[in-house]
Amino acid sequence: MPENKTKPNDASVEKFLSQVDDVKKREDTQTIVDMMGEITGYSATMWGPSIIGFGKYSYKYKSGHSGEWAITGVSPRARNISVYIMPGFGNYEDLMSRLGKHKTGKSCLYINRLSDVNTDVLRELISKSVDYMKEKYEIVS
Repeated sequence: MPENKTKPNDASVEKFLSQVDDVKKREDTQTIVDMMGEITGYSATMWGPSIIGFGKYSYKYKSGHSGEWAITGVSPRARNISVYIMPGFGNYEDLMSRLGKHKTGKSCLYINRLSDVNTDVLRELISKSVDYMKEKYEIVS
């Protein structure tokens, strides 16, 4: 089985964020980083070159593939801010309907600006997803 290419590393979260050219995106991402730190109780860690993750869980698929990944995370991408909601969104229809302007992928929430969403709802979404991950998976750190 191939190993995950994106792994936690010792790169500086602060340095990474300082290199985000869009000042508003940098500020919004820092606010989400602070929020995730409060919610999870974990320190921010760089995963690969561009994902800021919190905590770590281990998983194993039926195929036998296993690995570790952040419990939640965020990345200031070129087009938007990606918030990693690892359980996906199927159990959070009510929160998603109240969140505000966003798009989703399988486990990614895409927002353009923090001002586009209700931050209280975002905080609740992150909190519920982290609780779910802690119940379902072995938490490594």
